[in-house]
Amino acid sequence: MSTHDSNDWWRDAVVYQIYPRSFADSNGDGDGDLNGVTDRLDYLKELGVDAIWLSPFYPSPQADGGYDVADYCAVDPRFGDMADFDRLVAEAHARGIRVIIDIVPNHTSYLHPWFREAIAAEPGSPARDRYVFRRGRGEHGELPPTNWLSNFGGSAWEPCGDGWYYLHLFAREQPDLNWDNPEVRAEFLRVLRFWCDRGVDGFRIDVSHGLAKDLRDPLRDRPDPTVLGPQADDGSDPLWDRDEVHAIYRAWRRLFDEYMPAKYAIGESWHPFSPRIFQYARQDELGAVFDFSLQKAAWGRDIYREVIARTWDYARQAATAPTWVLGNHDVPRVASRIGLPVGADIDTWVTSDGTDPAVDPVAAQRRARAAALIMLGLPGTAFIYQGEELGLPEDFDLTPDQLRDPNWERSGHRFKGRDGCRVPLPWTADGPAFGFNDTGAAWLPQPDWYAGYAASAQDGVDGSILSLYRRAVGLRREWVARGADTAMTWLDDPSEPQLLSWRLPSGLTVAVNCSADRGLPMPEHNRVLVSSAADWRDGDDPAELAPETAVWLA
Repeated sequence: MSTHDSNDWWRDAVVYQIYPRSFADSNGDGDGDLNGVTDRLDYLKELGVDAIWLSPFYPSPQADGGYDVADYCAVDPRFGDMADFDRLVAEAHARGIRVIIDIVPNHTSYLHPWFREAIAAEPGSPARDRYVFRRGRGEHGELPPTNWLSNFGGSAWEPCGDGWYYLHLFAREQPDLNWDNPEVRAEFLRVLRFWCDRGVDGFRIDVSHGLAKDLRDPLRDRPDPTVLGPQADDGSDPLWDRDEVHAIYRAWRRLFDEYMPAKYAIGESWHPFSPRIFQYARQDELGAVFDFSLQKAAWGRDIYREVIARTWDYARQAATAPTWVLGNHDVPRVASRIGLPVGADIDTWVTSDGTDPAVDPVAAQRRARAAALIMLGLPGTAFIYQGEELGLPEDFDLTPDQLRDPNWERSGHRFKGRDGCRVPLPWTADGPAFGFNDTGAAWLPQPDWYAGYAASAQDGVDGSILSLYRRAVGLRREWVARGADTAMTWLDDPSEPQLLSWRLPSGLTVAVNCSADRGLPMPEHNRVLVSSAADWRDGDDPAELAPETAVWLA
């Protein structure tokens, strides 16, 4: 492989997340597939990424976008077969691109053979002990065992019809596993080894903070069931971020370290920020963890300064590299979300009745371009969600009858869900399905305005956001890489409260004007390496840093 060969290749990597169903469709059935990914590897190589992360491609009824897995060691026929997966890994490696896959250990699909066996078995049977079954409260078990709520709305307990219930912290089609059961722990070690032996380079661990649960009898209620995350910093919540989960990951790390180079792993933890999340990044556990603070932050100098400094400091204390994320398959696209008025609640508009939120599309695109240089200018591991490099906004055109996300129904039609960031990508400005396939079929409809964001419309075009990403990723190797192992220096200027700026040991200065309407003097420099301004061209050296613009300065 042409990139790092050491165990810490990921510490300065750019990872590109692929949602396979929406990336590229090679057979025209409307669903993206593994061969579609393989066909686009040269595009990803030109983008300059070090690794791809594949969201689940396992057999699944798709009750939750593939995160309801029916078989952890197979490929869903809609995405191809195992030969297609092996070819994808081989072709990616031939281009110096590593492959990371999703593992979903908190729950299975209700169609998993284990759960089918469990639901048909008697209470107290070994088959049921692989999951979390409890008898309901009340004289006849007519009440759920606890007040626990599902992340998708409603009770987290599904009745079995005989006074017994099973736990599902997400959709009812996703029964939670019982990680106190040794058989469950052994099975996932087998699954991980299966994929390690097939050549994958790492794993993204879904709901990494949710495996261990307090299942003492009687089960205890949560203090506030509407707060779907830990309510105490000591990990005492019965559902989330419990100390017991770390023993699971220490066993996983021992397996990962049997390989050379060691397999990469990163935990997903969505609960409100706590320094405890960095415990997952300890080197005898997963080694890395997502901190979504940058993704959650509204546009603004002070909040960016705060979350960047915090993530940086806690990652350094944990001897890991910080991770930086602007978007993924679970949140509205950054090119819309970041266009909300400064100070607005970034979550309120996703609970709308279907009308467009108060997003300024011009400001959103300007800020999204600047945010790309912020993220890529930070030492550590940077994650790009498919379509961010095209500047794709959220698709608000989806009608209620087109929505697939279980959030829509479970929330009583208050939360439209995540479909708007999962619409199949536009590769060409014209033609069937904008180049997603040759037939025009798409599992979610694509809006007409996609044509202006297509990869073909931006390829080689000065000032396009695709050209910006390609240039920044290329420059990052020289100017940002390995910075996580050294230091970054803040260049605070009390006279300019809208200027966000830092310097790296390479001599790179990142400067961002967070003001919406006022230009700032350009910081001292020798030359401008790249600017997020759409009218900037290589060699330009403006005297002023325009509003909502970021630059990299040598």
